[in-house]
Amino acid sequence: MLRLLTILSVLLASPAVAQWSNVAKKEEETGFSWTDPLWPAFWMAWTPATFALFCGIFGAIAVIGLLEGFKYRDGIERKGILGLTTTLGDRLFITLLGTTYIFLAWLGIVGQPLWWPLGLSIVWGVFCFRKV
Repeated sequence: MLRLLTILSVLLASPAVAQWSNVAKKEEETGFSWTDPLWPAFWMAWTPATFALFCGIFGAIAVIGLLEGFKYRDGIERKGILGLTTTLGDRLFITLLGTTYIFLAWLGIVGQPLWWPLGLSIVWGVFCFRKV
Protein backbone atom coordinates (compact mmCIF):
# COMPACT_ATOMS: atom_id res chain seq x y z
CA MET A 1 0.00 0.00 0.00
CA LEU A 2 2.85 2.36 0.85
CA ARG A 3 4.45 1.59 -2.48
CA LEU A 4 1.20 2.48 -4.31
CA LEU A 5 0.93 5.79 -2.43
CA THR A 6 4.55 6.64 -3.29
CA ILE A 7 4.02 5.97 -6.99
CA LEU A 8 0.74 7.91 -6.97
CA SER A 9 2.31 10.94 -5.25
CA VAL A 10 5.21 10.95 -7.74
CA LEU A 11 2.81 10.80 -10.69
CA LEU A 12 0.62 13.58 -9.32
CA ALA A 13 3.54 15.82 -8.38
CA SER A 14 5.45 15.49 -11.65
CA PRO A 15 3.40 18.05 -13.66
CA ALA A 16 3.84 20.62 -10.91
CA VAL A 17 7.59 19.99 -10.81
CA ALA A 18 7.75 20.26 -14.60
CA GLN A 19 6.04 23.65 -14.48
CA TRP A 20 8.46 24.95 -11.85
CA SER A 21 11.43 23.91 -13.95
CA ASN A 22 10.18 26.18 -16.79
CA VAL A 23 9.72 29.25 -14.56
CA ALA A 24 13.33 30.35 -14.81
CA LYS A 25 13.43 30.02 -18.59
CA LYS A 26 12.65 33.21 -20.44
CA GLU A 27 10.96 33.15 -23.78
CA GLU A 28 13.14 34.27 -26.61
CA GLU A 29 11.90 37.48 -28.10
CA THR A 30 11.34 37.20 -31.80
CA GLY A 31 11.16 40.07 -34.21
CA PHE A 32 8.53 40.73 -36.85
CA SER A 33 7.94 37.93 -39.34
CA TRP A 34 5.81 38.02 -42.48
CA THR A 35 5.12 34.30 -42.13
CA ASP A 36 4.13 33.97 -38.46
CA PRO A 37 0.36 33.62 -38.01
CA LEU A 38 -1.45 36.65 -36.63
CA TRP A 39 -4.07 34.53 -34.84
CA PRO A 40 -2.68 31.01 -34.23
CA ALA A 41 -6.01 29.42 -33.22
CA PHE A 42 -7.95 30.84 -36.19
CA TRP A 43 -9.21 28.53 -38.96
CA MET A 44 -7.21 30.32 -41.67
CA ALA A 45 -3.50 31.02 -41.47
CA TRP A 46 -3.66 34.82 -41.62
CA THR A 47 -0.10 36.05 -41.85
CA PRO A 48 0.72 39.76 -42.14
CA ALA A 49 1.43 39.21 -45.85
CA THR A 50 -1.93 37.60 -46.61
CA PHE A 51 -3.73 40.17 -44.48
CA ALA A 52 -2.05 43.05 -46.36
CA LEU A 53 -2.82 41.43 -49.71
CA PHE A 54 -6.51 40.93 -48.94
CA CYS A 55 -6.80 44.44 -47.47
CA GLY A 56 -5.26 45.81 -50.68
CA ILE A 57 -7.63 43.85 -52.91
CA PHE A 58 -10.74 44.78 -50.92
CA GLY A 59 -9.53 48.39 -50.71
CA ALA A 60 -9.15 48.52 -54.50
CA ILE A 61 -12.64 47.07 -54.92
CA ALA A 62 -14.01 49.70 -52.52
CA VAL A 63 -12.27 52.55 -54.37
CA ILE A 64 -13.56 51.30 -57.74
CA GLY A 65 -17.06 50.94 -56.25
CA LEU A 66 -16.99 54.47 -54.85
CA LEU A 67 -15.68 55.89 -58.14
CA GLU A 68 -18.38 54.15 -60.15
CA GLY A 69 -21.03 55.00 -57.55
CA PHE A 70 -20.38 58.72 -57.20
CA LYS A 71 -18.04 60.11 -59.85
CA TYR A 72 -18.75 57.96 -62.89
CA ARG A 73 -22.40 56.94 -62.45
CA ASP A 74 -22.79 55.64 -65.98
CA GLY A 75 -19.47 53.83 -65.80
CA ILE A 76 -16.52 54.43 -68.01
CA GLU A 77 -17.11 51.90 -70.74
CA ARG A 78 -14.60 51.75 -73.51
CA LYS A 79 -13.43 49.35 -76.14
CA GLY A 80 -9.75 48.74 -75.62
CA ILE A 81 -6.87 47.06 -77.33
CA LEU A 82 -8.17 43.55 -76.56
CA GLY A 83 -11.48 44.30 -78.28
CA LEU A 84 -13.48 44.07 -75.05
CA THR A 85 -15.90 46.68 -73.78
CA THR A 86 -14.83 47.14 -70.17
CA THR A 87 -15.66 49.25 -67.12
CA LEU A 88 -13.39 50.14 -64.20
CA GLY A 89 -14.36 46.97 -62.34
CA ASP A 90 -13.66 44.82 -65.39
CA ARG A 91 -10.23 46.38 -65.78
CA LEU A 92 -9.49 45.80 -62.08
CA PHE A 93 -10.50 42.15 -62.44
CA ILE A 94 -8.31 41.70 -65.54
CA THR A 95 -5.44 43.36 -63.69
CA LEU A 96 -5.78 41.10 -60.65
CA LEU A 97 -6.13 37.99 -62.80
CA GLY A 98 -3.07 38.88 -64.88
CA THR A 99 -1.08 39.70 -61.75
CA THR A 100 -1.89 36.27 -60.34
CA TYR A 101 -0.67 34.57 -63.51
CA ILE A 102 2.50 36.69 -63.57
CA PHE A 103 3.38 35.70 -60.01
CA LEU A 104 2.52 32.02 -60.49
CA ALA A 105 4.55 31.81 -63.70
CA TRP A 106 7.48 33.58 -62.04
CA LEU A 107 7.41 31.25 -59.04
CA GLY A 108 7.18 28.21 -61.30
CA ILE A 109 9.99 29.23 -63.65
CA VAL A 110 12.41 31.40 -61.65
CA GLY A 111 11.63 31.03 -57.95
CA GLN A 112 12.15 33.38 -55.10
CA PRO A 113 13.03 37.00 -55.47
CA LEU A 114 9.58 38.41 -56.15
CA TRP A 115 10.53 42.03 -56.87
CA TRP A 116 10.62 41.52 -60.65
CA PRO A 117 7.11 40.07 -60.92
CA LEU A 118 5.90 42.90 -58.68
CA GLY A 119 7.30 45.40 -61.18
CA LEU A 120 5.82 43.46 -64.09
CA SER A 121 2.45 43.40 -62.33
CA ILE A 122 2.50 47.16 -61.80
CA VAL A 123 3.30 47.67 -65.49
CA TRP A 124 0.49 45.22 -66.35
CA GLY A 125 -1.94 47.16 -64.13
CA VAL A 126 -1.05 50.50 -65.73
CA PHE A 127 -1.44 48.91 -69.17
CA CYS A 128 -4.85 47.46 -68.26
CA PHE A 129 -6.24 50.71 -66.92
CA ARG A 130 -4.91 52.78 -69.83
CA LYS A 131 -5.36 50.52 -72.86
CA VAL A 132 -7.82 47.69 -72.09
